[in-house]
Amino acid sequence: MFAPVYFDHNATTPLDPVVREAMLPYLGERFGNASARHEYGRDTRRALDLAREQVATAVGAEPDEVVFVSGGSEANNLFLKGTAARLPPGLLAVSAAEHPSVLRPAAQLARQGWDVRHLAPAADGRLARDDWQATLALRPALVSVMLANNETGVLQDVAALAAQACSAGAIFHTDAVQALGRVPLNFRELNAAGVGAMTISGHKIGGPQGAAALIRDRRIDIEPQISGGGQEGGLRSGTENIAALVGFGLACERAVARRAEGAAHLDAMRRRLESALADLGATVFGAPDGRLPNTSYFALPGIDGETLVARLDRAGFAVASGSACSSNDHGPSATLLAMGVDADLARGAVRVSLGTGNTERQIDDFVFALKAMALNLRRFGAVALSG
Repeated sequence: MFAPVYFDHNATTPLDPVVREAMLPYLGERFGNASARHEYGRDTRRALDLAREQVATAVGAEPDEVVFVSGGSEANNLFLKGTAARLPPGLLAVSAAEHPSVLRPAAQLARQGWDVRHLAPAADGRLARDDWQATLALRPALVSVMLANNETGVLQDVAALAAQACSAGAIFHTDAVQALGRVPLNFRELNAAGVGAMTISGHKIGGPQGAAALIRDRRIDIEPQISGGGQEGGLRSGTENIAALVGFGLACERAVARRAEGAAHLDAMRRRLESALADLGATVFGAPDGRLPNTSYFALPGIDGETLVARLDRAGFAVASGSACSSNDHGPSATLLAMGVDADLARGAVRVSLGTGNTERQIDDFVFALKAMALNLRRFGAVALSG
């Protein structure tokens, strides 16, 4: 048996020990409410302000453009529902490969009178040009396209897309949760191109779960989805989770500082993995280039992905068959189907998402185990499920 290996960093990452140490005082003696006007409150307010500055600096934004929320899903919901609430119903365009926290709010808005158009991806995972141009001609009011896909790792040129959407009169949002700390990310530059808002999250970069932010252009009118004491500039009421936000701020600072070195290491390991996958006859989904350096989404023809994930888990390798947030849906990946992948092949999909702590030896051990499992499953007829 191999030592357990974690290859599911797109679902969540281990908490950085340095981040954990910074959080601990705010789980103990430094417990004040940041809205209180005594020293206990002022102490935690200073910590909150520092965290906001750290997040803003990491993504090239201003501190008052940072709205702290509980997770990427809340940030996406806040933007879509909150912005739509201040506009007359119109056309909302979202990519068909979005995270459920975009697709499901879009479906809710459709029931409230909005027209929703799902932007088709091409076979490489990037938006199909013809469908995108046809959508712009319809003059959408809102557009949301994720910067880096959580399953395939495919990167969209959101700066170019936002510029075109802005020219067509749309407000543009991007879910950048998977991009933070893995590719360059600068809200000031994206905003100049036309991106009005951007979602980021802490637990993909060595920060705690339960801390995220909507980075937004202050000129965009957003209706709060949680009302109360008026925290976060009135956009998200509720007593702030100081410990988590302290961790989030420091995790952003550390992730961005180490991004270039980490990305080179991740890219080298991913290429090593995909070279071995090619020898096994695997299909790797998404553009050969223009993907996150840590993500490989593949299928071995004739082998069910859920079966393979379960066997790999028993062998000590934690991988995924798709998005962790869609783990209760055992059908083929909606992202792959939207890309035109055959349903039987899509049922075989397995995602490996690497972290900077992973090693080449772990990649080699994984490939060794994968090859043995593939031979065994094919010998005993464990083929991809149909229906």
